[in-house]
Amino acid sequence: MAHSSSRARHAPSSDRTGDFFAPQPTSTADLPDPIPLVRNLTGGVLEALAGVRDIDQFARWLTEDAYRALLTRVNLAARARSARGVPAARPVHAILSVHHSAPADGVVEAVVIVAGPARTRAVAIRLEGIDRRWRATSLALL
Repeated sequence: MAHSSSRARHAPSSDRTGDFFAPQPTSTADLPDPIPLVRNLTGGVLEALAGVRDIDQFARWLTEDAYRALLTRVNLAARARSARGVPAARPVHAILSVHHSAPADGVVEAVVIVAGPARTRAVAIRLEGIDRRWRATSLALL
């Protein structure tokens, strides 16, 4: 007589521990007003590109991809200043306007219009609620 095992055979379960440690989305209702961060990031990005601020100060407010893209742009700006023999100088600018929308819960897209002595520029920023704070997932200086 064959003896059947009382243990049921199960397919291997998927490892769900990675989900626990992955960045967690956060609802807009659980986050502060994003506009002060948009304004501060804009000024900081302009200062970083001018060579007077270290972008490591923004690491906690940027996703890894946004940080790397900004780092590349800052390095290119530094090389261009060096090639021209221009020293780093604090930029003089004024924020003219901030336009923003919320295309989804936990997401804010903003465009900041900034006037400088030589030209007016736009800074586009996408913020997403991640781990209970706003983080910039995309930054573009136009």
